[in-house]
Amino acid sequence: MSEILVELHGHALWVTLNRPEVRNALSRSVNLRLQEIALEIENRDDVRVVVITGAGDKAFCAGADLKERRGIDAADARPFINAISGAINDLGALRKPTIAAMNGSAYGGGLELAMACDFRITVEGAEVGLTETRLGIMPGAGGTQRLPRLIGEARAKEMIMLGRRVTAARALEIGLVHQVVPRASLKAAVQAWIAELDLCAPLGVSAAKSAIERGHATSLDAGLDIERECYETTLFSEDRDEGLAAFAEGRPPKYQGR
Repeated sequence: MSEILVELHGHALWVTLNRPEVRNALSRSVNLRLQEIALEIENRDDVRVVVITGAGDKAFCAGADLKERRGIDAADARPFINAISGAINDLGALRKPTIAAMNGSAYGGGLELAMACDFRITVEGAEVGLTETRLGIMPGAGGTQRLPRLIGEARAKEMIMLGRRVTAARALEIGLVHQVVPRASLKAAVQAWIAELDLCAPLGVSAAKSAIERGHATSLDAGLDIERECYETTLFSEDRDEGLAAFAEGRPPKYQGR
C-alpha cells in the first residue's frame, strides 16, 4: 500500500499520509515523496488548492520516524534531517494555497508540516506540540521560525523550550490553528474553505500569498514595493477581466488561472 495517497477532487489535490500504524510518521521515503509531489503540484494547472491530511483517527502526524533513526549515528542522520526539512520547506513554498486537515494530534515534524500550510483545521480533542527538547534535540524543520511568526515569540518559547503540548482549543485561542471541528465534520469544514477559495482568482490568491510572505520580514516601505510587484502580475490577467465582467453582470466569476 502506498505511503502517500494523492487524489484530485475538483480543483483540490488531497495528499494523505498513509501510515496510520505509526501515526503517519515521516520516514525518509515519505519525505522524499512529498518533495516530488510538491514539484509536481507547481506544474499542474488543474490544481488550485492542496490539502494535507493523515490516515486514521489517531494522529495527523507524529513527526519524524524516530524508529527509523534508532541506531543511526548522528553524522549519518543528516540525510534524514535534510529530507524532512526539504519536504516541509518545499510544501511551504508552494504558490498555491495549502490547507492542513489535521485529523488528529501533531507533534514535532508533524506540527512543522502543518505550520508550513496556509490554513490549519483540526479536530476536537487533538493535541499539538513541538516536543523535541524532551527528546534531547530541538525543532529542525522550521519550527523555531514558523511558530513565533504565528503565535508570537513569548508563546513560541514556552511551547518549544519547555516542549509543551497544547489542546486544539488552546491552539485556536493563540492563533496556531484557524478552526476546530468535530471529527465527523473535518472533511465538510475543509470543503467549505475550498469553496471559498474557488470564489477567488487563482492568480490573485497566489500573488497575495507571495506578497504576505515576502513582505512579512521587511520594512513597511520594502513590503509595499513587494506588494506592487505582486499586484502587477494580476493586472493584465484574464482573471482580472473576468472578475470585473462578472461583477458588472451580477454573476459568479469563472476563473481560469490565467
